Amino acid sequence: DALSPSIAAASILAKVTRDRIMIELDTQYPVYQWASNKGYGVKSHRAGLARDGVSPHHRRSYAPIRNILGA
Repeated sequence: DALSPSIAAASILAKVTRDRIMIELDTQYPVYQWASNKGYGVKSHRAGLARDGVSPHHRRSYAPIRNILGA
């Protein structure tokens, strides 16, 4: 990123876009608190998973989610 301004800009745009998607998903699935944790595996997100399981938006390829699903 430091060597290429266009790559740095793309990285920032991707993060902003992802954050906006997570905020929108939070309105549909508030139990995971995605507006505040942006999908990272913090305590509040893990608590939502333990309490309510996996949403259709969780990545099944991610090891912690696979473990919850018993795959």
